[in-house]
Amino acid sequence: MTSPSAPRRPGVDALARIGHPVPAVDPADASPHAFPDGGTWRTEIPSVEGPEALAVVLKESSRLDVPIHRISQGSGIWMLSDDEITEMVESCAERDIELCLFTGPRGTWDIGAATRTDSGGGGLRSRGHDALAGSVEDAVRATELGVRCLLVADEGVLWTLHRLRAAGVLPADTTFKVSALIGPVNPASYAVYERLGADSLNIPSDLTLDHLTEIRRASRAPMDLYVEAPDDLGGYVRMYEAAELIRRGAPIYLKFGLSKSPGIYPYGAHLRDHTLATARERVRRGRLALDLLARHGADGGMSPLGSRLPGELQRFPVPEGD
Repeated sequence: MTSPSAPRRPGVDALARIGHPVPAVDPADASPHAFPDGGTWRTEIPSVEGPEALAVVLKESSRLDVPIHRISQGSGIWMLSDDEITEMVESCAERDIELCLFTGPRGTWDIGAATRTDSGGGGLRSRGHDALAGSVEDAVRATELGVRCLLVADEGVLWTLHRLRAAGVLPADTTFKVSALIGPVNPASYAVYERLGADSLNIPSDLTLDHLTEIRRASRAPMDLYVEAPDDLGGYVRMYEAAELIRRGAPIYLKFGLSKSPGIYPYGAHLRDHTLATARERVRRGRLALDLLARHGADGGMSPLGSRLPGELQRFPVPEGD
């Protein structure tokens, strides 16, 4: 990809021809941060629920020339056998793609009725010691099988896994990614998650561009954002904002989700055809977003493929003895 010196904004040339005013870009609202490799953005294909879906994504990404930095899964580590995890690890390693699997159990699937009330109760969080311990079990098992990125949906699980990483129980190069389902919505909460051990954080796709700038004034931890969000996260489609999302939110992972599509978590063979079809379409959506960036001259600054580490981040001190 190439990077022209002055990326253009959508429609600016045509609007200028008819004298329609175009808002000026304010350099002060740009993010001052980048990934340690110097890139400002990376790509992620989410909801890749097993080896078969992964094979579809890899085949389609080759066909459409869609670069992928990270593959993530949403159903959970416990929904995959050792052989399936190993196959996914090996397939991603062959392409130098980071594989991120979800820890669990989590509250929306346990016996707690509060998650089904209007208030939502504790939501995704892990209820009780056993759920916390189950998440730790998932993390240990996955990392022993070669997984080096774990999705978390609970602050206590995040802090516990960070302490285990600091203690050497989990590999030092393991990274933790905060789920979109508990994503922070203000600069203070974003900074707290970073200090609890997060290496990248999903933010809700309805945050404004100004919100991204506010977050970047408080934290440099990589941001994950659905350019197109699933319906259960709002169904937002922000492709035309992709260049601004990068400019304001860097370092950022552009996630290519899919709206108008039923949920697939927890995945099983009964959802096979739908899961494979949506996996294929997510890659196509990625191609559309990348083409749009290229047309605007804003496709420069992508991290080299194979990049995965977040760089130096701020952490709360881990208590002695942990």
